[in-house]
Amino acid sequence: MEETISLREIFETLKKRWRMIASITIGAVILSAIMSYFIMTPQYEATTQLLVNQGQEEQQGGSLDVGDIDTNVELINTYSVIIQSPAILDLVIERADTDRSYTYSQLESQVDVQPEGESQVVAVSVTDPDPRAAVTLVNAIANVFQDEVETIMNIDNVSILATPDLGQVQSPVSPQPTLNMAIAFVVGLMAAVGLAFLLEFLDNTIKDEDDVEKELGLTALGSIPEITPGDSRNAQSASKGRAYNVQKTTETN
Repeated sequence: MEETISLREIFETLKKRWRMIASITIGAVILSAIMSYFIMTPQYEATTQLLVNQGQEEQQGGSLDVGDIDTNVELINTYSVIIQSPAILDLVIERADTDRSYTYSQLESQVDVQPEGESQVVAVSVTDPDPRAAVTLVNAIANVFQDEVETIMNIDNVSILATPDLGQVQSPVSPQPTLNMAIAFVVGLMAAVGLAFLLEFLDNTIKDEDDVEKELGLTALGSIPEITPGDSRNAQSASKGRAYNVQKTTETN
């Protein structure tokens, strides 16, 4: 026989364990705030844009056609790989004037190359704890790639569209404390509510007459309240008081 849970039982469970739910949710938000403000290192991002266009000889020969544009768009994927290759990044490490040194693996993990939709533009981004280093590195990547692509692929069809400066990289892109705390609130609340219902499901103790009827299939005729030691002493004192009053009344009569 399948058990069903009513809306009333759901509210009763939430009401019964609201302190636990609130504690877990608030704890998750506080932990997220501590991580975001005091533990996680702020990261700054600088972005440049490169245009993949016709080679110089083809530009002199006439206008662009659809086939040329499609070819240039296909080259973007190849260029994305080349930009993140040692052939480019090793030269960037040598030429970039930064306060700390980088290995190829470190720099490669900080570089992101993405095409701008279906256009011939490629966005190159560098993320770094130092905003000045992020700007220096991304500009160095653009310049080195523009210089080296002619040697690597024997074509010269890359133009730099945007050169970021330090003034454009003032706010960190991560962490985002507000977003992190909002996510922690939702996740913490869901986990707390789930734990509350799990504990309620695992709790098979009999608490009232309804549980007796549900578990044993018997009708409860009444209930005996729990008697604590204090209640027992009070009852004995009251009994002795009544006996004393009866005895005194009898002697008086």
